[in-house]
Amino acid sequence: MLTRLLSGDKPRSTVLTVLLLVILVALALAPFLFPGVRSLETAARICIFIVLVASYDLLLGYTGIVSFAHTMFFGLGAYGVALSSVHMGRGWGALLTGTVAGALAAAVLALVIGLFSLRVRAIFFAMITLAVASAVAVLVSQLSGLTGGEDGLNYQIPRELTPAFRLGELFGVRVNGKVLNYYLVFGACLVLFLLLLRIVNSPFGRVLQAIRENDFRAEAIGYRVVWYRVTATCLSAAVAAIAGSLFAIWLRYVGPDTTLSFEIMLDILLMVVIGGMGTMYGAVLGATIFVLAQNYLQSLMGVASEATQGLPLIPDLLDPNRWLLWLGVLFILSVYFFPTGIVGRLRSGR
Repeated sequence: MLTRLLSGDKPRSTVLTVLLLVILVALALAPFLFPGVRSLETAARICIFIVLVASYDLLLGYTGIVSFAHTMFFGLGAYGVALSSVHMGRGWGALLTGTVAGALAAAVLALVIGLFSLRVRAIFFAMITLAVASAVAVLVSQLSGLTGGEDGLNYQIPRELTPAFRLGELFGVRVNGKVLNYYLVFGACLVLFLLLLRIVNSPFGRVLQAIRENDFRAEAIGYRVVWYRVTATCLSAAVAAIAGSLFAIWLRYVGPDTTLSFEIMLDILLMVVIGGMGTMYGAVLGATIFVLAQNYLQSLMGVASEATQGLPLIPDLLDPNRWLLWLGVLFILSVYFFPTGIVGRLRSGR
């Protein structure tokens, strides 16, 4: 049963298997193992970014396509839920309509970009996607009457998914709508990740890997390379949009900085590289490590700085305001010691 869920793609490393199981159990029981608003927020972000990074890995790691428009698709899904909730009111129908509309819009836009751009070399396609994503971000900021501009949109979701909806206590933890909202995010992300794992281990996924390795040879033996690339781009965009919808349902706020900024695109790239391109499991490790570092590295540095007050220079180096510097150092070290990502290194050293 487990092999079927993993689509035959086993971790192939004892250490990797243990790490994946620990992350799965921790996320599945997060409301009870780590009670508190901040820890639940961190767990939800990890779930969403695992799917977002995995959908990008389908492009970069398995197909060899470099795109800078992934946050645009992420934002389309988020704004789909936000706009439907604003205009249709609080209800499950609004969430479903916004999610489907966002995924369809992302797939159609990816289809248009792919048909016009995927025939060119990789670097030119990357520049085209960057230009389109920048144009969409500017457009969203300027259409303040529709999108709320730089202020974004606040909206209401079904009461069953808010803290006001209370169910009682379980294992000493108050179970409310926020916990139900988390399990909606967790369940949907788990299904999406398993779907992506199934796709990359199907005959379609094998062709994508062949195209990544040598597109001329794949074309020569009869595969329509452009069709496969466009299809992969549309699938990746649709999954990214659904991840954006889940993010909007969880956050109950959507703005350009939270969904469309280029910083998120850079974060996605870092997570893919840290975890390991072309592995899918790398998305799990990369997203978990990166989101935990974003949320807790600054606090840990504050504790370390106070503990080393009597030493020269060290407290200044460990100042919490320098957490981005050390995050960069950690990234450089991870690339140096794990050039194929954490998953690649664990698999090669088993």
